[in-house]
Amino acid sequence: MAYFSIAVDGPAGAGKSTIARAVAAKLGFIYVDTGAMYRAMALYLLKQGIGREEETAIKDACRQAEITIRYEDGAQQVILNGENVSSKIRTEEVGNMASATSIYLPVREKLVQLQQKLAESANVIMDGRDIGTCVLPEAQAKIYLTASPAVRAKRRYDELKEKGMACNLEEIEQDIIERDYRDMHREHSPLVQAEDAVLVDSSSMTVDQVIEAIIQIARGKGLDIG
Repeated sequence: MAYFSIAVDGPAGAGKSTIARAVAAKLGFIYVDTGAMYRAMALYLLKQGIGREEETAIKDACRQAEITIRYEDGAQQVILNGENVSSKIRTEEVGNMASATSIYLPVREKLVQLQQKLAESANVIMDGRDIGTCVLPEAQAKIYLTASPAVRAKRRYDELKEKGMACNLEEIEQDIIERDYRDMHREHSPLVQAEDAVLVDSSSMTVDQVIEAIIQIARGKGLDIG
């Protein structure tokens, strides 16, 4: 049986996870949050007291970290060495560590293998930085989802404020700009728009509009959902 894959790439804060999760629910696809896997690796490195520039230590640590994704009652759970860390990987510290350490080839190789296996066994939608270019280069539908740094910063600011967390809008925007630069200039699998990816700029779109746009793109690429 041939399975259908949707790859969603884009910069930090573009809403990739929110959108991909919603599209998966509408289509009955498996949502693979690759960013959560990189965050789980980052959490492991932080727990081990390994700095973001300690390349040798990071390479060695990769051998000890086992990261899997499973679903319980339809909800994704991220498992790190047997521990459910889903509630621990969404902090700014973990996010920044994930961005800084995802540049290392051993980290990427470790996680890409699992991601590719998932796509071989089910209809999936994955989001990340290099899904369409490296992880699933043969994906039938590829989307490059983005928004301006200012819009992405405001969305993140509102999200943190809603959770009651202290934050600064200017600092968040600067952090996003710096993360964009790191992601786009890293040696291995930099963030780029795949040649056959469709650009979706969500700066002035609602969530529902973005979801519908991606579903229509997938339909145009041969997805038959009845």
